[in-house]
Amino acid sequence: MPELPDIELYITRLRERLIDQPLEKIRFHSPFVLRSVDVPPTELECRLVVDVFRIGKRIVIELQQERFIVIHLMISGRLQWQSPPPMDFKTRGKIILAAFRFPNGQLTLQEMSTKKRASIFLVRGRESLEEHRRDGINVLTVTLDEFAGRLQAKNRTLKRMLTDPNAFDGIGNAYSDEILFHAKLSPVRLTQALRPEEVERLYQASKDTLSSWCERLLEIYPGFPRPADVTAFRPEFATHGRFGKPCPVCGSPIQHIVYAENETNYCANCQNEGRLLADRSLSRLLKDDWPRTLEEMLEGPGFG
Repeated sequence: MPELPDIELYITRLRERLIDQPLEKIRFHSPFVLRSVDVPPTELECRLVVDVFRIGKRIVIELQQERFIVIHLMISGRLQWQSPPPMDFKTRGKIILAAFRFPNGQLTLQEMSTKKRASIFLVRGRESLEEHRRDGINVLTVTLDEFAGRLQAKNRTLKRMLTDPNAFDGIGNAYSDEILFHAKLSPVRLTQALRPEEVERLYQASKDTLSSWCERLLEIYPGFPRPADVTAFRPEFATHGRFGKPCPVCGSPIQHIVYAENETNYCANCQNEGRLLADRSLSRLLKDDWPRTLEEMLEGPGFG
């Protein structure tokens, strides 16, 4: 799922292309992508784009007279920009969900997955737009006290709290792994058990990780990013998507916990004093043979 740095990349590149451009035509190619009937599509056509911003992980294209296009990419939704726009405004392939035509180009919403989860809302008025806002705070703009208050409002694991959109804004599976690695904190530590210095360390790691990746993605992709460029798996990451590869700090193999469609990646040595976190499926299968520490695992079959 695109997270805050990816969304900010999209917003910057969209603002460069769409501000003061009239939306000429909207076409929907999936019966499921449009989730609202508040505004008919024809009511948005011929209006100028006045701003592009985000609400959490939702991209908002603002048009004249407080008309808004709200795009939620979900897990596998991606945007593509074609310039100049195709002559006949045709799109091909099942992955195209919607297309927005402008004089200088065409913006399409694509989704590679067979599970179509991406959505578009057409909204009239700022009051209606607020219905799409979650309660999560932006760690790039809040104070340490605000961060600490939100973090410890509930006694949850750090991983769960960081990825809760009602707690923090725009942090998902990938960047929460990176933040926790740089903060040197276990993903299963409970929020209310953190010492003040650990909260401050997590606060600084959150700001530094997200801001540095926002800047880095803008440098890597000076043009509009291709769908494949927006990914949760980057070779420069320290832990996320790097199971079994060496930790960039201590060299021990990165570990993971797999659950549903997600996984948590961490360094047992740097983040959990060398102790392995129990993977539900594997620890249930191996029972007493499940290693409790990184040392036990490295001494086991295949490592010794």
